[in-house]
Amino acid sequence: MATITHEEAHVHTHSHGPELQHQFETPEQQKEAATLGMWAFLVTEIMLFGGIFMAYIVYRWAFPEAWEEAAALLNTPLAAVNTVVLLVSSLTVALAVNAAEEGNKRRLLTMLVLTMLLGVTFLVIKGYEYSEKFAHCAGAKDPISWITGSDLHESHECLVPGRGFMFPAEHGAASGGHGATATGLMQSGHQLFFLLYFCATGLHAIHMLIGLGVMGTITTMALRNKFSPTYYTPVEIGGLYWHLIDIIWVFLFPLFYLV
Repeated sequence: MATITHEEAHVHTHSHGPELQHQFETPEQQKEAATLGMWAFLVTEIMLFGGIFMAYIVYRWAFPEAWEEAAALLNTPLAAVNTVVLLVSSLTVALAVNAAEEGNKRRLLTMLVLTMLLGVTFLVIKGYEYSEKFAHCAGAKDPISWITGSDLHESHECLVPGRGFMFPAEHGAASGGHGATATGLMQSGHQLFFLLYFCATGLHAIHMLIGLGVMGTITTMALRNKFSPTYYTPVEIGGLYWHLIDIIWVFLFPLFYLV
């Protein structure tokens, strides 16, 4: 069996760059393996969210009226702003990949930082939207009143799933004289909607946090001059993951906010 001497290994590394791992023969082969691995991972992520989407379809069919009433209590304007934020972040990621391909370090760093700022903006807005729901459960009209302890009032709604869940009667058709059984079914439908809402958007937020970690790692690598026009695979792979996060939100926004 032929063996590779130290000198031959040194020449091999020098001719292709230090980024070429020993198990690959060419940079192209290494890039293809990394891309295939990422696509395989993205498929598993789609399967993960696919389970939530399937549950959504089943319960949306079972409780159509409750679904419409519950969706009306979400903060659609904030969600619309978040949708724009993520769409812009997809653009900055694409521009980052283009900058890496051209070897433009300054533009690459700028686009990566902008992408992370947009990601943080998304999480801040989503956090405020969550805090609205918890503030109402605590008897406060908004998150600021909840934090400061001022302007508290008797709670008339609690949209966080659990024992304290209370859907406001003025928004529910269940109080229209259909009996206790119908009321209970409608309340179950409302709570199922918000359970799926928190599960889906919460899981998406976790992926956004991971995406920020990925972008932070890539930014650090860019600062250390790890990329060149011949090697920028991590930027492309990280961009694919970020685009998945954006695409999932494009589905979540109409399903929960625009029903």
